[in-house]
Amino acid sequence: MVTITFPAEVKQRLEREARQAGKSVSAFIREAVTVRLRRGSAKESLYDDTQDLCGAGRSGRPDPASSREIVQEFGE
Repeated sequence: MVTITFPAEVKQRLEREARQAGKSVSAFIREAVTVRLRRGSAKESLYDDTQDLCGAGRSGRPDPASSREIVQEFGE
C-alpha cells in the first residue's frame, strides 16, 4: 500500500477526471501509473509510443514508396 498526498488543485482534477471516466480515484490513479510504467523510459521511440496506431488509417491505396514510377519521379 502506498499513500500519496496531492495539492488541492490536483486532487480536485483527479476527482473530476475519475468521475468522468466512471472510476474511483484509486482505480484512475492505478490505471495512470500502470500505463506510465508500461511505457517505460522516456527514451523510447515514437514508434513505441504509437505502435497501436500503425496501420489504423489504411486508405486502400498501395504504398507510394513501393511504386517505381513514383520513386523515379521523386526529385525531378
